[in-house]
Amino acid sequence: MDDDFVLDIDEIMKSIDAAEIMSVFFPTFRKAVVIDTRSNATDGPMIRLMPMAASPQERLRSIRRLRPGFPRVHGLTLIPWTRYVDSLVSLGLWDRIVRRFKDAGQTEAVEACEKTLSELRQLEKEEFAAVVRGENYHTIWSVRD
Repeated sequence: MDDDFVLDIDEIMKSIDAAEIMSVFFPTFRKAVVIDTRSNATDGPMIRLMPMAASPQERLRSIRRLRPGFPRVHGLTLIPWTRYVDSLVSLGLWDRIVRRFKDAGQTEAVEACEKTLSELRQLEKEEFAAVVRGENYHTIWSVRD
């Protein structure tokens, strides 16, 4: 599942630091972590595991529906992640996300991040098991008799 694409980690880190709303999506198991750092008097930041959206516009619509008390979103940072879930941790990206909430004193958001990471790990484990069982996968080349 890890690929050989070169990642610009510094650029991703800058995006994480600056993004108001971001979606880290995992095409392998068709899920996305949607992070909305905005908060108001009644609602704190949102960290939620969601189905992968078909387009950025669809993702923005889903955020508007989930958070109607917030102004319209004009920007969305998208981070496709085709590597292992734990590479987010080993490369320091997940800690960078969590640190944004720690620094803001958003303890509920920090807890949501940890829960989401645990869910991502479980999804990845289930996907590996599906590969071994051959579920949702097809053989490209087969042995000829």
